Amino acid sequence: MLKRLLAVLLLSSPAGWAAPAASATPPGHIIRPGDTLSGIADRYHVTVGELRRWNNLAAKATLRPDGAVRLSASYQVRPRWSTRVEPVTAAEVNGDPAKRCPVPASELRRVWVRYMDFDGIVHDGNLIVHESIAPATQRAFALLYEWRFPIAVMQPASVNLPGSTDRSIVTSGYECRTVAGTTKWSQHAYGLAIDVNPRQNPMIRGDYLDPPHSEPWIPRGPYRTGMIHEAGAAAAFTANGFAWGGRWHSLKDYMHFSPTNL
Repeated sequence: MLKRLLAVLLLSSPAGWAAPAASATPPGHIIRPGDTLSGIADRYHVTVGELRRWNNLAAKATLRPDGAVRLSASYQVRPRWSTRVEPVTAAEVNGDPAKRCPVPASELRRVWVRYMDFDGIVHDGNLIVHESIAPATQRAFALLYEWRFPIAVMQPASVNLPGSTDRSIVTSGYECRTVAGTTKWSQHAYGLAIDVNPRQNPMIRGDYLDPPHSEPWIPRGPYRTGMIHEAGAAAAFTANGFAWGGRWHSLKDYMHFSPTNL
């Protein structure tokens, strides 16, 4: 477990899959606009056939920016996309009644989705959202899986990334909290917001950075493991009715997707 955790933390570094060491081939390549299978094959001295076989790519498969292409064989057969929705209890989501969370548990749903982590391993994870956006959430994550977009970890983190205690790397939805620095309820408190790979897609407001110590990911030009770009992973959500915080002008919240654009 420790070995795998260290591997994931290495891949979540700014370089990630995108920058191989001089003497070693990285486990994967993060797709950039204009990339082709033949170009990737030439770069890493492999064949197009190998790339197709290692990634289960159909002949007409389209490469999507922000997705990951394996550069070696995998011991794990890539399973088909899977998802389900289930109810949650008040004890699971709101805990302390004194917090007076604005949405009852009866309106929230736990959405299970299949995803690929930073090490190329497939898991089943979940996030909680308002029932009104559960279908759109499923469709968005189905696209991310189809596009092979890597997600650091989703709940249950103790199963999907044993040993990790860093909540800033967890892709999640509902959280009964206010907007940082205010008394106004966050869209997360209504189950109407999703944060994807927060560490690699921070919120930037002047000199304020969330999560802290995300400075290496402030430059948005590179295509690194788990980063979200307009023409890449963001489109999985915007095509399904979500607005993206990466388009905001007063601040940038690259992790944040919400149908309310708040």
